[in-house]
Amino acid sequence: MGSLPKTMRAVGLYKYLPITDASSLLDIEVGIPSVGKSDVLVEVKATSVNPIDTKQRAPKPIVEATPRILGWDGAGVVVAKGDSADLFNVGDEVFFTGDVRRNGSNAQYMAVDQFLVGKKPKNLSFEQAAAVPLTALTAVETIFDRMLISEKDKGKSFLVINSAGGVGSIATQVGRNLGLKVIGTASRPETEAFTLEHGADVVLNHSKDLLPQLEAHGLKDGVDFILVNYDPAPYWNTLMAAIKAQGTICLIVDSSAPVDIRPLKDKSITLVSEMMLTRVKYNTDDKRRQYEILKEVSEWLEEGKLKSALTKTMSPINAANLLEAHRLIEDKHMIGKLVLSGF
Repeated sequence: MGSLPKTMRAVGLYKYLPITDASSLLDIEVGIPSVGKSDVLVEVKATSVNPIDTKQRAPKPIVEATPRILGWDGAGVVVAKGDSADLFNVGDEVFFTGDVRRNGSNAQYMAVDQFLVGKKPKNLSFEQAAAVPLTALTAVETIFDRMLISEKDKGKSFLVINSAGGVGSIATQVGRNLGLKVIGTASRPETEAFTLEHGADVVLNHSKDLLPQLEAHGLKDGVDFILVNYDPAPYWNTLMAAIKAQGTICLIVDSSAPVDIRPLKDKSITLVSEMMLTRVKYNTDDKRRQYEILKEVSEWLEEGKLKSALTKTMSPINAANLLEAHRLIEDKHMIGKLVLSGF
């Protein structure tokens, strides 16, 4: 590992505590992570905070023997790589996501499988780039790999519930680029404006009944595709009514309660799920697909077909700022993406 330091600064945890507890995230100093055969070691310049970080940190009766470092979405520079890592070179500027079973990007250095890494778009700052990988991988896998949407579906309707978040803002842009009629949902003037800026043709108010709103926009017969970026339980009856016969619904958030899948049969509805970590967790034969998606996303960003959803930046990367970032995510009032940069 050459002239790299032996230790690094990071933010980690030993106990899983409420974010109101100042001990829930701590400034720590730990060893540089070891690099596996297909890993690259990235010097982290910026790290994004996502709902998965708050879910992983949420209270549970576990005490870690060694500190757990969260953060699986960021950008930086490759400083070392494993023997079989052949997709990147030392010195490459990259953006990446990660694997929740390993320590993450709330640290000066992160070891990550090369298939979860892409070249940083040349036109984006490290902060702008850090806001993209996890949400872009989720949105692109959802649309192309789970819902099987393509150019053949041009003109069809695509409802994105909770469209002002990270995944929603990428999904609305990809949907627009495919020629779909994109219907977002939001509940505040600022989230409605954000959704329109990120590709939606129409924005509905998800704090009110969506069905009459769809009808008012000429969608009395329902929509072809629905992406649910929120707990599906409170929306379930609406989903069953709003989806067209032979349509497709994708869930990316766990349901808070059991739901009745029987209505799916009458309309021959396809119900699918998306978990961005599936390919790496189960070491699937097609895990290279994630590298290919990030490569394509980087090109789309450089071509102006996509834009980063970064809306808030904090500096430096430390426990105090990460505590505040987790609070903002848990309050569910964030629009777009939140990124921390620098140590």
